Amino acid sequence: MAVQNLSPALPASAVSAPYPMAQPGYGKRSAPDQLPSQPDDFALLPLRERYIAGFIDHLPEGASMSVKCLAKQIPLYGQQAIASALTALSVAGHLRRVRCAIGAGDETRWVFRTFWSRTARDNEWWANRLTSGTPAPVRTTVPTPVTEPTPPAAVSPQRTAAAPAPEVSSPAYLALARLGRLDPRLTLSADDCTALAELAERWFARGVNAEYLTGALTAGLPARVDSPVGFVRRRLMDKLPPAMPTAPTPPPAGATVTHAMMECTDCGAPGPAEALPDGLCRPCRRPNPRTGPAPEPPAERDVTALVAGLRDLLKAP
Repeated sequence: MAVQNLSPALPASAVSAPYPMAQPGYGKRSAPDQLPSQPDDFALLPLRERYIAGFIDHLPEGASMSVKCLAKQIPLYGQQAIASALTALSVAGHLRRVRCAIGAGDETRWVFRTFWSRTARDNEWWANRLTSGTPAPVRTTVPTPVTEPTPPAAVSPQRTAAAPAPEVSSPAYLALARLGRLDPRLTLSADDCTALAELAERWFARGVNAEYLTGALTAGLPARVDSPVGFVRRRLMDKLPPAMPTAPTPPPAGATVTHAMMECTDCGAPGPAEALPDGLCRPCRRPNPRTGPAPEPPAERDVTALVAGLRDLLKAP
């Protein structure tokens, strides 16, 4: 009699999800000239700050350092506790938040970084290292902005073969060549596609794709199209989509830092390093009256003298 193997399958090893990363150019940045990691790096900090400091110290470069993201990854503490701990770590010399200007001229953008030092540093060290723009001095090439091609001159009805044929892989050429397969009324020849390719390129320069272009050209066709090339040319000119502002692309992580400005770890107010000792602005350094020291209790009163005084008042007419 065969014996069935009823032993359960081995459980799959649990793999932690990767920590969320910030956009390129943002997030955690390790400060230079740090000492090697030691078990007692944060031994002088309180328990909460010591735990959060150890967590941040093991995060990779470019990791998201927002309070909301840290609170999701550290279930022991909420967002308010995380924010208070980051302020304490800033005062202890382990953390600074900095706004860095990347690029030059019209390509300058501001990015927000959190510099972390396992080794506690004083205010002078942070000011010298961060405001000079020395961290991450790797240079990158700024991409050249794409210019929209100029509208072509009107093509005469009698086209000649002298016009240079575009590449077969050109998106504009391929989109025009597909029109006849989508609707026979817009069948174009190879010379027609060549003559209209530059007009179609203007559409692609404004951010549309081939499906958008062909859909706009084939929508609402009349029952009969006598001149497909003339009809398509007119639609390419009349239905040209508006130029939409392109969203600013985040700068690369290794772009040149041309200027850096520190910001308050607590409220985010920017300012020069000398105005933000311990990484905090003046209002954030003032003690909160609601959380300040409790008022002293009133002095103990003489109950006997108080009762005697009340009796005298009662005896008075």
